[in-house]
Amino acid sequence: MAAFPALLLLFVAVVSGQIQITPREAVRQVGESLDVLCKVNYPISFCRVEIGRESYTIPSNSPAPGDPTYYGRGLQEGECGAHITNIKEAWNGDVYCSVPQQIGSREIKQSMKLIVARPPGNPELIVSPPQNELKEGETIRAICRVPRGRPAANITWHLGDEEILNGLKPPVVSNSSEPGLEDVTQELNKVLTADDDRKQLACRVSHLGLNRPLEARRQLDVQYPPRRADGNSDEQITIFGLKIQEDGRLNVTVRSNPEPTVEWKVSDVTLVPGHPNSHPNENSVWTALHPLRLPQDEVHGSGYYNVTLVLSPVTSEDVERNYFLALSNKHGEKRLMVKLSTLEQPAAQASILRLNVYGMELEAGAIVGIVVGVLILLLAVFLVVFAKATDRWCFAGSPPLDGDSEAPLPPHDDVKGAENPTHDHEYIGNGNTKKPDTPV
Repeated sequence: MAAFPALLLLFVAVVSGQIQITPREAVRQVGESLDVLCKVNYPISFCRVEIGRESYTIPSNSPAPGDPTYYGRGLQEGECGAHITNIKEAWNGDVYCSVPQQIGSREIKQSMKLIVARPPGNPELIVSPPQNELKEGETIRAICRVPRGRPAANITWHLGDEEILNGLKPPVVSNSSEPGLEDVTQELNKVLTADDDRKQLACRVSHLGLNRPLEARRQLDVQYPPRRADGNSDEQITIFGLKIQEDGRLNVTVRSNPEPTVEWKVSDVTLVPGHPNSHPNENSVWTALHPLRLPQDEVHGSGYYNVTLVLSPVTSEDVERNYFLALSNKHGEKRLMVKLSTLEQPAAQASILRLNVYGMELEAGAIVGIVVGVLILLLAVFLVVFAKATDRWCFAGSPPLDGDSEAPLPPHDDVKGAENPTHDHEYIGNGNTKKPDTPV
């Protein structure tokens, strides 16, 4: 029985020795402040706080200048807190608070984790395969490594103006070569397209200790075979609006990286840029121009070229011919057949039809929608008028449009053709009179 009071005393001591600490973890920059609060459920006689290698006994009155000041409602409420000002990098680690036990003379303590932010080093971006071997359809492997941060830095990926959200592996955090700091590495795998060519692949780093993000960039040089600029796989192109006896330019916009080699064939004549060729009947001259690279902007991405054949002048025979254009680079070739027309370009093939209404420009789809809506409205009005005039559908049994709406219905005996005047009701619907069967 003597052991029971001792066990009870130990249980009370354990329960009364629990300390609640807030917060459990905090991230701060050098020079910032932090409030830490420890609380027990009984009055305490002192409050001790350990920060880094320094220990402070904090009274609830007149603290020494420069020391952490007391934070809380008072020792009598069981609160031991510290308002820490001007955080130092050396304070990174655990912060302890100590209070006396409710029973006994020993101290009990609790800790929270203080992370003093330290900005990371410059990021490193590694892309494979090498820059001069990137091809459309292949997968690149890009690795971004950010060294020596506390806590580990955050990484986001961008291609041009767009953020990359797919193809990312989870970031891997590891201990840095410098104690107390962390490195973070993330890998990106992406299938290349022609639209990725000449765009900047960026690994962007953000961190609490940075005033602005850090970046590592790599411009992608994605190579691909020639193709039509509009992405159409059709091998025939018609050029409209040429005029007989005037100079004509057969202009075809293509896309290619690297620059395509150009060769035109007309009848039995082969035309290459820089070498004018006489027309077979010597009435005009055909000249193939070197591909003209279009500037890269929001409309034109990269790798767009104008490929042009000049006819000086256009003859009636020229309009009847077929012109064959061969484009090639080291990744493949594309062959197109070009036809000529003196007609204006059809509306279906011209730029999108537009209509200006009171200063608003409407495209073809909007115009068609408005026309269809008006037709549906007119049809609905016609059906309502028709139903009202003929006493049909939802207007069945209503007075006619031009009749006296208050005239009473004739008695049943006055209805012509009534076969059974003894019945006092009839069934009327859709303008037809239906009488129930009468037993004989």
